[in-house]
Amino acid sequence: MSEILCLAAVLMSSVAPAVNESGRRTRQDVDLIELNHFLDDQGREVFQQLIFYEWSRHDREFHVRAWRLIKQPGQMPRRQWKPDGYLCSWRDNALTREVWSPSLRETWTQKDPERVNRQILPENLRRPLWPKD
Repeated sequence: MSEILCLAAVLMSSVAPAVNESGRRTRQDVDLIELNHFLDDQGREVFQQLIFYEWSRHDREFHVRAWRLIKQPGQMPRRQWKPDGYLCSWRDNALTREVWSPSLRETWTQKDPERVNRQILPENLRRPLWPKD
């Protein structure tokens, strides 16, 4: 019986979102998370990034709020069922940051979608995910 409990604990810890020692979390909701695979001229993956968007009713298009390079597998978006959507989380010093969205798209590009979006909405006009410290 104890072996089953140990196995259950290991399995739950591998799918649960990361929680830091202090237990401090902050969460933001966005309209779309994009998992982008940036490719070189030979089609090899150079990096993966997460791009967080909000829908602009005025412009009728998505605006980038923020982006983040994926440095480890735990930062990949995870499917959530209650509420239905996708969650990304990472540690930022003593804080766990979470971004949730009802939608996810995955792209493979040779142009950086975040940089392309700067032509629509310059970086200095973006609404940040979190206030500057």
